[in-house]
Amino acid sequence: MWVQIPPGAPFLLFLVDFWVEQTPVGSSCKPILMTYPVTMASMESRNPVLKRYEKPQGAGFAYPEGQAAYSQATGEAATSADFETITAGAGLRMTLNDVIVKTGVVFVVTVLFAVVGWNLVETMPWIFLVSVFAALGIGLANSFMRKISPALVLLYAVLEGIVVGAVSNLYNTIALQSGYEGLILQAVIGTMTAFGVMLFVYNTGLIKVDGRFKKVMLVAMISYALIAVASLIGSMFGVGGGWGFYGVGWLGLILCAFGVLIAAFTLLLDFEAIKQGIAMGAPERESWRMAFGLLVSLVWLYLEILRFLAIAASSSR
Repeated sequence: MWVQIPPGAPFLLFLVDFWVEQTPVGSSCKPILMTYPVTMASMESRNPVLKRYEKPQGAGFAYPEGQAAYSQATGEAATSADFETITAGAGLRMTLNDVIVKTGVVFVVTVLFAVVGWNLVETMPWIFLVSVFAALGIGLANSFMRKISPALVLLYAVLEGIVVGAVSNLYNTIALQSGYEGLILQAVIGTMTAFGVMLFVYNTGLIKVDGRFKKVMLVAMISYALIAVASLIGSMFGVGGGWGFYGVGWLGLILCAFGVLIAAFTLLLDFEAIKQGIAMGAPERESWRMAFGLLVSLVWLYLEILRFLAIAASSSR
């Protein structure tokens, strides 16, 4: 017995990513981000999570001596001490290696439980729905918690793994019924390729992650969310053969491709968030939040690619 997964699953994962990116929490494994120096003055963040790591600047003085004298006279000398307390202070600060290690851990957990989800979903279909809604709740909690919880990040990885495994099993079954083999491998390769391309694009500066880019992404993600909701409702009435708008001929494939592009471009937001976090002296614990954000983006990207390939396979019959 199967639960109808295709229309809703990527959208529910998209909801988590939408909130993560618009917080935006961001994350990524970004070896390219330390290839050029970043100063605090040039890294003022619009990210509300990272905003609290910005060191307050003395107002009205062009030189540090004037700022120091003014701070002492007005009793604002504690601002630097407060900044050190809010950030890592005397403790460890987040580094690129921290993000890489934490990201590796959450991905290993996700893959292991994807195997569990793959093997259990046919006999226990309810495990998929429970995992989806639990992941949605924990994902939003991780996005908005002032102090990130490594335990909740790992729990999210467990739930995401189950969801990914269950959806992969279903899509693979649909593809095999159409005589299409190698669907999962192709989706994995596509996800890795998209990640590499976005890393290259960010490193070379082909796309600047500035205010304009973030506004465009916000509009695109909101638009896609509305389309996804309408598609989900339509699928309940048999539109697109149960796929919603995504299953309506070439228009559906174009919509799928649009979802893949948006998911891929959110990786640029992740890379930027990591660069800001490291530059602003975020504590080492925040590397878990960065790993969480990257996991959300890549899972969403994988599911979008998987759906595109599955629909293309079923349409070719």
